[in-house]
Amino acid sequence: MNERKSLHFELLGSFSCEGAVLKSGRKVLSFLQYLIVHHERNISAAELIEEFWPERSDTPANALRRMLLRARNLLRELYPYQEELLLTLPGCYAWNPEVSLELDIKQFEDACLEAGRKKGTEQVESLLRAVSLYKGDFLSANDSRWVAGPRQYYRTLYLDACKTLLPLLEQEERWIEMMLIGEQAYEIDFSVEDFTFCQMQALIALNQPEQAVEKYENFRNRMLEEFQIEPSDRVEKLCSLAAGLRKQDLGISEIFELLSEEDPGKRAFFCSFEMFQNIVSLERRHLLRSKGNAMLIIVRLGQGAVPAADVRRLERILLEGLRAGDPVARLETGSYIFLLTGADAENAQMVVSRLDRAFHKIYRRSQAHMTYHMEALSFED
Repeated sequence: MNERKSLHFELLGSFSCEGAVLKSGRKVLSFLQYLIVHHERNISAAELIEEFWPERSDTPANALRRMLLRARNLLRELYPYQEELLLTLPGCYAWNPEVSLELDIKQFEDACLEAGRKKGTEQVESLLRAVSLYKGDFLSANDSRWVAGPRQYYRTLYLDACKTLLPLLEQEERWIEMMLIGEQAYEIDFSVEDFTFCQMQALIALNQPEQAVEKYENFRNRMLEEFQIEPSDRVEKLCSLAAGLRKQDLGISEIFELLSEEDPGKRAFFCSFEMFQNIVSLERRHLLRSKGNAMLIIVRLGQGAVPAADVRRLERILLEGLRAGDPVARLETGSYIFLLTGADAENAQMVVSRLDRAFHKIYRRSQAHMTYHMEALSFED
C-alpha cells in the first residue's frame, strides 16, 4: 500500500510551500490559494467563475481552463515528481485524495482551541505555540475579495490569544517573552491598548523606563493621528511611573545637581491630571495664607476642528503661550485645564483672549473654534 503524500502550505504572512515563497501572477496565486484553502471539498466551476470572473466575460469557461492550466504548471514546478495534484471531475475540481494538505492556518486554529481547554503553565505553552505560528495576516499580499473574511477571523483569533497570554506571562514574570509578544501584536493592531500597556510593564520590570516612556509617546501619537483618542488613565499612570523611575538610580548629590542645573525653560508645565490635582491642592493651601487670587480655566476645541492636527496645535499654543511653570493637564482629546496663579477674572480673560488670538494668527487656515470656562480657585476651609 502506498504511503499517503502530504504537502505543507503556509498562508499566515507570506504564501509559501515547504518554506519556499511562491512567485507568479497575482491572479494565478490567488486562484491557487483559493483551491488550497478549500481543499477539503469539491469546488464547482460555477463557484470559481463567480469568484474570479464576476464581470461575466464572453468566455469565462475558457478563462477558467487557462487559469487551471497555469495553476497546475505552477504545482508541477514545485513538485516535478508528484502525480497530478488537481483533478478535473464532472462540473468541479478537487485535490487528489492520495495527497493530504497540511496548512498552517489549521495548525494555528487547533493550537488556539487546545489552549482554551487548558489551564496554568500548560495553557501558557499552548498559547505560545499558537502565537508563534502567526507570521502575519492571512495571505497578507492578497487583496482579493474572498480573503477579507478569513483574514479577519485568523487575526481575531491571534489578538484574542495574545490578550489571554500576556497577563499569564506577567504572572510568571516572563518579561522578555511578554515584551516580544506585545511588540508582535502591536504590529498587527496597534490600537489595542493592552499591547502597549504590557510592553511598558515589561520594560519597567526590565529596568528600562526610558523605553517605556518612548513606547507610550509613540502609542499616543498614533492614536491621536488615527482615531483622535487619548490613552486611558491606566496607561497615563504607567507612563508617570516610568518617568519617575528614570531618576531613581541617581545618588543624593546627583539629584541636587540635576535639580540645580535642569533648565525649566520658558514653557508651561505639562503634567498628568493626577499631578494637576495635587498642584491645585497645594495652591489652595497657599491661598489660605496669602489670600491671593488664582483662576482655573478649561479650554475645549469646538466646531470646525481637525482633531489630530488642531489638538497638537492647541497643545503647543498653551505650552508656549502661558507663563513658564503654569500647570497644564489634558482632560480628554481636545480639552485641557490650566491654572493661573495670582490672576483674577479680568487677568484670566486677557490671557484667554491672547491665547485665542495667537492660535488663529499662527494657524490661519484652521477652522477650529475654542470655548473657555473660567472659575476662581476657592481658598475657603
